[in-house]
Amino acid sequence: MNTLRLVKYYTGIILLGTVLWSCSDSFLELSPISNANEVNYYKTEKDFETAVVAAYATLYTEYGPESGAGFCSEQMSDEGTVYDVMLDAASFQAFKNYSLLPANTVVLQVWQDEYNNLMIVNTVIEKLRASSLGEKLKTGYEAEMRFLRALYHFNLVRLFGDVPLMKKTVVVSESYGVLRSPESEVYDFIIEDLKFAAGNLPLQSQISRIGQATKGAALGILGKVYLTVGNKSAAKDVLWQVIGSNEYELLPDYAYLWDLEHENSKEALLEIQYKADPAAPASPYHEYFAPFNNLTISAQGHGLNQVTEDLWNEFEPGDPRRELSILTGYTNRAGTWIDIKFPAKWFDPVWINMGTYYCENNFIVLRYADILLMYAEAADDPSYLNMVRDRAGMPRYGEAGYPPQYSTLALAVEHERMVELSLEFHRWFDLKRTGRATAVLSERKGKTVTEQMLVLPIPLVERDINPALTQNPGY
Repeated sequence: MNTLRLVKYYTGIILLGTVLWSCSDSFLELSPISNANEVNYYKTEKDFETAVVAAYATLYTEYGPESGAGFCSEQMSDEGTVYDVMLDAASFQAFKNYSLLPANTVVLQVWQDEYNNLMIVNTVIEKLRASSLGEKLKTGYEAEMRFLRALYHFNLVRLFGDVPLMKKTVVVSESYGVLRSPESEVYDFIIEDLKFAAGNLPLQSQISRIGQATKGAALGILGKVYLTVGNKSAAKDVLWQVIGSNEYELLPDYAYLWDLEHENSKEALLEIQYKADPAAPASPYHEYFAPFNNLTISAQGHGLNQVTEDLWNEFEPGDPRRELSILTGYTNRAGTWIDIKFPAKWFDPVWINMGTYYCENNFIVLRYADILLMYAEAADDPSYLNMVRDRAGMPRYGEAGYPPQYSTLALAVEHERMVELSLEFHRWFDLKRTGRATAVLSERKGKTVTEQMLVLPIPLVERDINPALTQNPGY
């Protein structure tokens, strides 16, 4: 994406300095508070329509290939690994090796990106509340922004534990007093925002813009939040609202999810939009997840999220999802086959232009299979897990042919989420949520992974700026 300019926001939480905000030509840069032209902006309905669309551009950072969700849920789980990677290899390797330090440059970037995204969203919320827009339009836009704010806080608290809670934009004089809030307080705020969003967002069938947040997406994320805090009863209730809405369904073939002809389907609750064009936000996932420096199947290849043998072996014999999820190698320029496993889900072989690959693939943050598997977990009902397995043509849980090692429904759901949602930024969060992370990852990483390692360190730079920010234990 094209960098339009450097935007300075002085917030102690981000850096008390200059933040780089990259966005595509199709998005407006929201004016910083220090910019005098803001006085003349945020006036008309068109201004706010453009600002809201621009705020959605934060999703490119939030779920990009170098996002906290991507690094942690793949590298820190048993699904992804890295071999050779571009730029700061040691910082990347530290995620998969559980050797993170507070000075890690990638951790710092994740922290800055999260708070930059929240700052942008909060700016729109505050300008909306002070505007003269009609109440219906104002409430609808605020619901969209509060959905994004809740989602970003949800990622933050799962990544770092206790975090500074960004209920509004802050200036320098305030920033030193905005310290880490307990996880419980952060989750309460997330739930409040998601309830407001769910109550004021449109159904999927009623949206006015492709990619817009919906009632179903808000309820789906709320269900995941409730599962994360251990409230299965509440999760069951809100997830059933998604299922009972009849707004969503599984696509008939798993392959359809990745073939570019079924984007924004009835299976997708939240999908980030990309366009295969050098002047637009092209999908970056294949380039970043292709083998390092391959120079044949991508423009170069960044080598992130290569596939582990643990993930490959998790698939049952005959499961078609394995070949649709994982590529097993490529032929290099010398005509030699290179054995290496890497993600297949975002490979777009059509868009090749003078050796540079501009991919079309959207990224699905939340889809209906995820809802069904969460509901099976919350309701202790295997029939919803079996709906997902039916689509894949695999033996049902509780019937002949089902793998005996997944003898409980909890283990069955864990297994099914790993194969159905593989490489989609879920695995590490799933293991943390179910309390299985230390056992599974200690075995598969070949080293002891403790509870203290399941949150990132607070970046050293941030604590140097504001020593009142406490550090996570173990760092």
